[in-house]
Amino acid sequence: MNPTSNLYWEAFRIFFKLGAFTLGGGYAMVPLIENEIVTKRHWLAKEDFIDLLAIAQSSPGILAVNISIFIGYRLRGWRGSVITSLGTILPSFLIILSVALFFHSFKDNAVVERIFKGIRPAVVALIAAPTFNMAKSARINRFTLWIPVVSALCIWLLGFSPIWIIILAGVGGFMWGRFNHYKIKEK
Repeated sequence: MNPTSNLYWEAFRIFFKLGAFTLGGGYAMVPLIENEIVTKRHWLAKEDFIDLLAIAQSSPGILAVNISIFIGYRLRGWRGSVITSLGTILPSFLIILSVALFFHSFKDNAVVERIFKGIRPAVVALIAAPTFNMAKSARINRFTLWIPVVSALCIWLLGFSPIWIIILAGVGGFMWGRFNHYKIKEK
C-alpha cells in the first residue's frame, strides 16, 4: 500500500474520531489532537504544534477546523488539509443532521436535558486543561501572568476588540524581541 495514501486515511480517521467523540468544541479537542499527532505518532514536534495552535487561534473560523487544516497542510500540503478538515467537519455535520431530523421527538425530554447539564462541567475541565498546558508552554509565570489577565479584562470589562489586543500583543512581542536582540548584541 502507498504510504502516502495510508497517511491520508490515518489522518482522516484520527480527525474523524476526534470530531465525533469530543464534546466542548475546539479547545476541548486540543489536548486530544496533541496526544494523537505529537505524542503517539510524532508527526509534529511539540513546538511546531504550539505554533500551529497559535496560528489557528488567531485565524478566523472554528478552532478545531483551523488546526486540522494547518496540521493536514503541514503533513501533506493542500490534499492533507482537505482530508483532515473533512475528518473534523463530517462527524459534527452528520450528528447535527441526525439531531435535526429527530429533534422534535425528544426536545422536551427531561433525561436529555439532564444529560446536557451533566456534560457542562466536563466541558469546562476539557477547556481548562489545554489552557494551563499552553500557559506552561508559553512560559507564563507569576511575572508574566498579568499580560493575559489584563488582556481578558480589557475585552470583558472595557469592551476592547480582541483584534486590537492581538495587534497590540504582536507589536509588543516584536518590540520586546528587538529589545532583547539588541541587549544580547551589546554583551
